[in-house]
Amino acid sequence: MTTRILTYHLCLLLMLAGYTAIAQDEKVGARIDAAQIMVGDHARLFVEAQHNTATSKLQWAAIPDTFNGLEIVEKGKIDTIKKGNLTTYKQRLLITGFDSGMHTVPPFTFTILPANGTPQTLQTDSFPMLVQTVAVDTTQPFKGIKGIMQVQSTWLDYIGYIIGAIILIVLVTVVVVYFIRNKKTHIPVAAPAPPKETPNEKALRLLAELEQQQLWQNNQPKEYHTQLVDTLRLYIEERFGVNVMELTSDEILHKVALHKEMTAHRMLLSNIFYIADLAKFAKAQPTPQEHLSAMDYAKEFVLATKPVVVVEPQTPAAS
Repeated sequence: MTTRILTYHLCLLLMLAGYTAIAQDEKVGARIDAAQIMVGDHARLFVEAQHNTATSKLQWAAIPDTFNGLEIVEKGKIDTIKKGNLTTYKQRLLITGFDSGMHTVPPFTFTILPANGTPQTLQTDSFPMLVQTVAVDTTQPFKGIKGIMQVQSTWLDYIGYIIGAIILIVLVTVVVVYFIRNKKTHIPVAAPAPPKETPNEKALRLLAELEQQQLWQNNQPKEYHTQLVDTLRLYIEERFGVNVMELTSDEILHKVALHKEMTAHRMLLSNIFYIADLAKFAKAQPTPQEHLSAMDYAKEFVLATKPVVVVEPQTPAAS
């Protein structure tokens, strides 16, 4: 037992002084903080390397995650310390083992790449590590594993679920009642049909649209008076029920003279037809004033023949 302890102490001294160097500026080393650990415990391994950045470059060692029954559970970042041209790199490794017995931390190889010359390799020292299991007292009797024990529960163990369910039911009830009380039956209301256009309104609308076209102002007097006369023909048919669409100007005037509602306004139509015939058939064209007068005559004829609505006076109710 004494020999074994001496061996561990000797190994620990070697670990604490575990450096290899091939020159004063280039050196590598490693040390460990524990020579033995229990199964699953951790030991810290510190790796260092130094070189002259002015004359060489350093290639860090390839350190595997597992080696010789040991595992690296954590690799710290590589810290850098600069002092002049000398740069020192340090890294902490956390090592563990799950198999009992003596294991070895292997040496790690670094490569120095000189600016001029052959690359050189440096190795850290290797270290033994003892992984021990938990001591078992064999003098005590063996105890078997106890079975699963049933735990008795009460309604208090479910009080949180009960309160949550009650709150949820209350919220759902409030929402449903709110929507039922505020629900309004939506009855689509049909848009009222636009009032039917009377013959007088239609004729005045067509005459206004004809004015906006400015036909006679753009050297189209024939088209202007043709549309004007056709509008009056349509109005006479719709307003008085007299078919005049295929009649000549003289034939229309003859029918108008025989109609009791239109005969008083025969001269207006006569003036319109005269100017229209002048524009369509005569060599001389109507003057601008005659074009305007024809439109005024047409509007006057439509307004003058508008149906008169007679409102009968209401008879007072007998008391």
